[in-house]
Amino acid sequence: MAVVVWVVEGTWPACVDAARAHAPEGADVVLLHVTGHDVADAAHGAFAGLLGRGHPERDPSTRVEHLAAASAESLLQAAAERLGRPCTRVERTGRVEREVVAATEGADLLVLARDGDRARLGPHSLGPASRFVVDHAACPLLLVWPEPAPGLTTMPPPPPHHR
Repeated sequence: MAVVVWVVEGTWPACVDAARAHAPEGADVVLLHVTGHDVADAAHGAFAGLLGRGHPERDPSTRVEHLAAASAESLLQAAAERLGRPCTRVERTGRVEREVVAATEGADLLVLARDGDRARLGPHSLGPASRFVVDHAACPLLLVWPEPAPGLTTMPPPPPHHR
């Protein structure tokens, strides 16, 4: 069995705990972190537009990329330690939602966490990237709450025509 665990800042412990609890012993576990290219691109764009004409050596995008890679490596290390069993660590860069979907090819399970409005039940508990992944992943999903789930009283009411 191949299990991909999407490691994201702030929600990764719940995903790792779910993988530990639900992935059978001997499963091939991949800890996946994706760094969006948009931050480095924004730094480069701001530099080029405001400051950088004629001084490419001052472009902050390379530094931002190095910081992001170091942060991802640290996060994946912490996730591997929490998992407490053999795993593969994968760092990708690009459009986050598309990179996660691509990583699910050939997987038997993807573990991910809700990352939107976690104060109430409902569709808004998924952010845009997670919604895309839920809609397009090429394998079954285990969707976890990063903290205890809100009560049923937080569920939105049905539309008026369905009452």
